[in-house]
Amino acid sequence: MSLSRSLFRTLPLTAAVVLAFASNAQAQSLVEMFDAARGYDAGFISAKAQFEANLAKANQTLGGILPNIALSASATRTNFDYRPDTPNTTATPPVVASQRLYGTGSGAITLSQPIYRPAAWAAYRQGGQLLLQATAQYEAAEQDLLVRVSQAYFDVLTSEDNLELVQAQKKAVGEQLASAKRNFEVGTATITGVRDAQARFDLANAQEIATDNDLRIKRLALDLAVGLSNAKPKRLANNTKLIDAPTEDVSIWVTQSEAASPAVRQAQLGLEIASLEVNKASAGHKPTVDAQLSYSGVRNVDGSATSAIPSHIYNPSAAIVLNVPLFAGFTTMYRVKETVALEDKARSDYENVRRTTAQATRTAYFGLVAGLSQVKAYEAAEASSQSALDANKLGYSVGVNINIDVLNSQSQLYQTKRDLAKARYDVLVGNLKLRQATGTLTPADLQPINALLAP
Repeated sequence: MSLSRSLFRTLPLTAAVVLAFASNAQAQSLVEMFDAARGYDAGFISAKAQFEANLAKANQTLGGILPNIALSASATRTNFDYRPDTPNTTATPPVVASQRLYGTGSGAITLSQPIYRPAAWAAYRQGGQLLLQATAQYEAAEQDLLVRVSQAYFDVLTSEDNLELVQAQKKAVGEQLASAKRNFEVGTATITGVRDAQARFDLANAQEIATDNDLRIKRLALDLAVGLSNAKPKRLANNTKLIDAPTEDVSIWVTQSEAASPAVRQAQLGLEIASLEVNKASAGHKPTVDAQLSYSGVRNVDGSATSAIPSHIYNPSAAIVLNVPLFAGFTTMYRVKETVALEDKARSDYENVRRTTAQATRTAYFGLVAGLSQVKAYEAAEASSQSALDANKLGYSVGVNINIDVLNSQSQLYQTKRDLAKARYDVLVGNLKLRQATGTLTPADLQPINALLAP
């Protein structure tokens, strides 16, 4: 997989500040709010930091296969004081007591190159898999943020629509209540019609209070998600055309999810990492071979313990080091058993994630298809409910229908309008969730939705 994909598209600080002040003046689009969330959401920022940490961890495995170079140096000062128990003045030279102060400096540079280290090469290959796994984790965090922001965005729009429709219904019921009272006063209607209308008006008033509180909560949730104060989402400009239904069969989407889903890729890479861990553990039974080059030197200033003459000593050396493990107290054997068991676990985890992702993709696919059909059905129901309300109002005005017929028609119409508005928003979020399930969701998928918003 190419790593050239831009992973860190963060919002500049100046843009975030501008959005923060603009939130009090004008509405923001979904793309603008997502960009703000990228620089604010603690979970997403944590995922970015985790990616950078995993990247550094993966690169650490290079140390096992690249040369290791070490430089050492030391300097000492020695006070030599020799006092024989029995001085021998007849020897040549005479063995007598002596004392002097001399210094010694030494240095060495050593290069060690692994030649055959199976465990190190397995760890290096693991590093590459860890890097790909970290990339998949970051992509999953980005997709999760995208869906969360979109859901919070449309939750606010849904609550705003609900409040507007409840207020409109309350106004319509209020007009019907006034009409029922007038008809009762002139004797053309019974008190039952007045009481029915009053009950519906009181219910609409209670619904308005609850809907207003729900809108307040949804706005707070959106503010928390994007890090803006009083965030105002733009409304849909055209409610008749949303998105096209998926033309591919569900099996194609499922196949794509098994190949591209970040969750599946993480589990698959986890299995490969576990297999390499078995190789690392098994390498504990194998020998290792290293090449070593060393160049060292010692300088004796003012002589040494055996001579008063200054000297220089140089020791270049080269070696091939073979290390053969014989017995490690059964540690390697049980380490191999542990990694084999963990590999079996990783294989089961991968299979579980693959099945779960396939099921989530099917659920999202059929949910989107059903949602699009539901929108069309609600649009037809809205037109029918409007016609029924108009007919009942006409019948009520000429004395054919009673007040409860009009109230029921009003209630049905506004409920249909609320369901239609929610179904439209659910379709847009459902499309994003389907792409998230298949692992193809990117910030670019917000642009078609942005095109549906009011300018």
